[in-house]
Amino acid sequence: MPRIGILTGGGDCPGLNPVIRAVVRKAINEGYEVIGFKNGWKGLIENDTMALDLASISGILPKGGTILGTSRTNPYKKEGGVAKVKENFQKMDLNALVAVGGEDTLGVASKLTKDGISNIVGVPKTIDNDLSSTDYTFGFDTALNTATECIDRLHTTAESHHRVMVVEVMGRHAGWIAVESGIAGGADFILIPELPIDIEEVCASIKKRHSRGKTFSIIVVSEGAQFKEGTFVLQEEKLDEFGHVRLGGIGEKLAGEIEKKTGYETRVTVLGHIQRGGTPTAFDRILGTRFGIRAVELVKQKKFGRMVALSGNKIIDVPLENAVAALKTVDMELYEVAKVFFG
Repeated sequence: MPRIGILTGGGDCPGLNPVIRAVVRKAINEGYEVIGFKNGWKGLIENDTMALDLASISGILPKGGTILGTSRTNPYKKEGGVAKVKENFQKMDLNALVAVGGEDTLGVASKLTKDGISNIVGVPKTIDNDLSSTDYTFGFDTALNTATECIDRLHTTAESHHRVMVVEVMGRHAGWIAVESGIAGGADFILIPELPIDIEEVCASIKKRHSRGKTFSIIVVSEGAQFKEGTFVLQEEKLDEFGHVRLGGIGEKLAGEIEKKTGYETRVTVLGHIQRGGTPTAFDRILGTRFGIRAVELVKQKKFGRMVALSGNKIIDVPLENAVAALKTVDMELYEVAKVFFG
């Protein structure tokens, strides 16, 4: 019986289990056996697997995270890692591999297609919504709704205490979560990685609100936003296997500057991994399901080196190398919509 492997790499997000469920169900219907590799590329390096059948996917549709586990393992940063991936791909007699992940996981997949493992299909996953060639990635909608609900809740306490509330959301290089949750949650200023922070402009906007009787403000900031000096605010400088530092702290720094320059009491809420967790929204369940089914169709058609994608309301496929060639940053027309409500 032909065999498909599947792995989930990088940060977890709601919608991964719907993808796994759809791949398994569609693959079995098409006569394939499915093998899951645990903890992303680490599972393929170590040949750490689990059989995926109808029983193993029962009940996982509404569950967040991934039953396969995940990691930020990069075979190209492990001594002999790529060779082990190739060896285990052959040992497991795989006809194809479905790699589910963001820019890092799919970046590895794209390199492997040129380095001896051509039978790979990609599925785009990231709450940051920053992958090129797809209108949306699954996980983003759930993170967006979680962030919006948190902003809604902060409005009442900010108003009661007459405070400025700074809300730090995820977004390393792209501010999609900040912009869309800020618009949906009625934020009074939104700061994103695409534009340097002008602290004087932010404080002037807050003072403008106060001058017309609004004694509280909500500021949403992406974790990757930077002041004009152009450096990240970090939790630690150690790089992971994909060359990323651990971000965190921009909200605290921003709040300190706002309080110092305005005199208004300012507090910080860091949403962090709350955005990654929990039950996927209906949108993410459906999108993940459609992506998973299309991935198996690509395998059946032997259209390898491709990534499934959403274009409008259609599921299409695009070259993997195009999908990871550049990040999809915030549409400035959308940011202009947000700016109408600043101050």
